[in-house]
Amino acid sequence: MGLDDSLIEIREYDGEGYLPLVDYQSWRVAILRYIDELLPERIDTMERHDETDEVFVLLAGRCLLFIGEPGSDPDGVERIHPVDMQALRLYNIKKGCFHTHTLDEAATVLIVENRDTTAENSTQVTLSEEQQEELIRLTREVWGKRENSKDLQD
Repeated sequence: MGLDDSLIEIREYDGEGYLPLVDYQSWRVAILRYIDELLPERIDTMERHDETDEVFVLLAGRCLLFIGEPGSDPDGVERIHPVDMQALRLYNIKKGCFHTHTLDEAATVLIVENRDTTAENSTQVTLSEEQQEELIRLTREVWGKRENSKDLQD
């Protein structure tokens, strides 16, 4: 006699990128894993969620979270701060905070967000060429050379 499926749902994900695994009422749990488009030399935007916070928990590997500090223009990014995530710590990105991240190939990040978090209630800002170069520089500074990066070269 097995466990009744109405009591528990077991989900997993070992693919690339982002995948929601559980949606329930107003919240969602998703997994983010390595994907080439999140290599620092390929990141050209940051996003903010205009209606909700978003929580990240690093489960495995490395994830460098970039926080965009606004300047005189609240819809822009003046300064970028790197946060080298530590495993099993909860990082709550506050509503209205621009952010993005880069992951190594072993990374798995748990994401908890409102179920209705979409492009329609989130804002993207395009990074300048200097800001894009800053992401690469910050990654090198915080992580050093990344052996598993396919494109990050000196």
